[in-house]
Amino acid sequence: MADPVVAELNERFGTANAELSPDVIYELQSIMRLHELGVQDMFFKWESYCIKMDMDQPKMTMGTVRRFKQDLQDTLERANRAQALEQVKCEKKLGGTPRPGARNNSDVFGMLDGLTTPAARRAAKLGSARKTPMGTPIGSRLKNEPVSSPMKLEAQLDAMGAIPASSFKDRQNAGEVIEILNENLPAPEPPIAPFGESRIKLTAASDQKKLGYKPLAMKLSETSEILDDRIDEFTVLVQEHHNLEESAFGSAALQSTTEIVAVGRIASDSSEGKLNAASLVLETSRRTGGGFRVPLNVSKIRGYQFFPGQIVALRGTNTTGREFLISQVLRMPLMPNAASTFETMAAHRERLRGGPDAMDTDDENPMPLNIIFASGPYTADDNLDFEPLHTLINEAADTYADAVVLAGPFIDAEHPLIASGDFDLPEEAVYDPDSATMSTVFKYLISPALNRLVSANPHVTILLVPSVRDVIDKHVSWPQDAFSRKELGLHKSIKIIGNPMTLSLNETVVGISSQDALWELKHEELVGGAVEDPNALSRAARYLIEQRHYFPLFPPTDRTKLPKTGRQAVGDGQAAPGAMLDVSYLKLGEMVNVRPDVLVVPSAMPPFAKVIESVLVINPGYLSQRKRAGTYARMTLYPPTLSEADAAPGGMVAHRVFERARVEVTRI
Repeated sequence: MADPVVAELNERFGTANAELSPDVIYELQSIMRLHELGVQDMFFKWESYCIKMDMDQPKMTMGTVRRFKQDLQDTLERANRAQALEQVKCEKKLGGTPRPGARNNSDVFGMLDGLTTPAARRAAKLGSARKTPMGTPIGSRLKNEPVSSPMKLEAQLDAMGAIPASSFKDRQNAGEVIEILNENLPAPEPPIAPFGESRIKLTAASDQKKLGYKPLAMKLSETSEILDDRIDEFTVLVQEHHNLEESAFGSAALQSTTEIVAVGRIASDSSEGKLNAASLVLETSRRTGGGFRVPLNVSKIRGYQFFPGQIVALRGTNTTGREFLISQVLRMPLMPNAASTFETMAAHRERLRGGPDAMDTDDENPMPLNIIFASGPYTADDNLDFEPLHTLINEAADTYADAVVLAGPFIDAEHPLIASGDFDLPEEAVYDPDSATMSTVFKYLISPALNRLVSANPHVTILLVPSVRDVIDKHVSWPQDAFSRKELGLHKSIKIIGNPMTLSLNETVVGISSQDALWELKHEELVGGAVEDPNALSRAARYLIEQRHYFPLFPPTDRTKLPKTGRQAVGDGQAAPGAMLDVSYLKLGEMVNVRPDVLVVPSAMPPFAKVIESVLVINPGYLSQRKRAGTYARMTLYPPTLSEADAAPGGMVAHRVFERARVEVTRI
């Protein structure tokens, strides 16, 4: 059945010979929502615009409608500024002074009080029904665009300059590949049809059941034991790796002229400020040093790189009893590389053919795996349309991706509209307003896109990783349990995993955590002298591998120093959630058994793909960066070339994923 609004738009703005294109209809509907106009009212404004521009009602194209939209926005802003100035003049005449009880610093003089905008009028009648038909993407294998929120952020914020008006469709350089790792590997053409069966066997290495611990029940005694145990465990590893006698170890806090090896945790002697050479101390365990902290002297070493929480092995002396003079920083032993038996590797290679009925053009080499990594937020700060997510899902459907790994936040607690509760669900949503929850929001704004991907490619593997900023997850601390799929309306094949999680996609060991460890490590590290790796991003990623942990920083960065969220940008005043660590269960954040082949760590740092210590480290970036579109990563993983000669003693074959994976970091 034809949409009456679309029909009326074609009647008013179309021509007798041709109807409006879907993109033009979408922009006209956007204008109607933003300015709360009916079709007839918008047509009157269009006629006025044509008269003002001395045009004889030209054909409605994308360029024309965007200029019309910009003119309406400019007119609204001029009117708002004039009204605000008039308000200030009135207050000056009355001798008004700044009010200490003003709601936000952005409105100290009450300039915006009484201001009426289309969005403010819309907020006053929140809950009223309105028709918001959405266009469908052209040329996509997903034939129906998922329903999305018709609510835009208040135009009042635009007038304040907090968030400029933006359109996802107007983004620059969409689809641009900004970085390629292993460019020598060709980018294959997508298959002409989905494979007859899944080409991925999923195996969990982490024990997800342990992540279901009770949060907000941390005990001080348990916390100290966990921190101590980590030091003691690394002491054993250092002793074995460097072939040291037990007598070589000692307490850095005890006065002695004998050179010893001290293992402990880097810390600061002050709870405030950034770690520096003057505040640098080594915290010992109760077993090896009585839990004492001793200042460190770094004057005799050529270069150093430390961060709070780092477990280090230091060779040196404490001749005065007041400080430990470091003569050498010992390398921390790395976990072994991932490897599988020759038979297992051959079985996984055969699985890449996609079943007996698959149309594989090369009998020798199966088609490579196509895996997409992305991280939330998935929508801009001024709407809940989730357009970046829909575009990514369309791309996954068009290229028949074998796996799509999505890290949270999905429904972001720091999104201005979510934080304020000032939004509506689509008209198509069927729910009880008295019992609706954020699970209802997920069900109608996110689940449709994921379910349509499953419909387009029934054997795709979809993994969802939660975030501590996810409103729908009741588990508020990290390490974090998977959120419940109940009432989310997700297809049964979509899997929700923990945060962090180590798992295997065929033979490939993948470690993933939505916690932004890279940003905090980069901003908390102390670097001095000549260091081996001058690249800060590489150093931050190497810390994760050397420390065998997805979040080795302790204590985490002060919440007030973290990057601003959309909620803070509109004057909420609340600090970002931060790391939300439950120290009693930090052991669940450790890497499992071997170094992962692929380490996925979404971060606010610039996106990248690097090989570090034989680990392919990927930061896909955020799919939506508050005011602009973001990035995602696509990994094309070629099958291993197997020969009996490559097998190590015992029949084990190293995965060497970093040599056969092409990674493209792409703008959405």
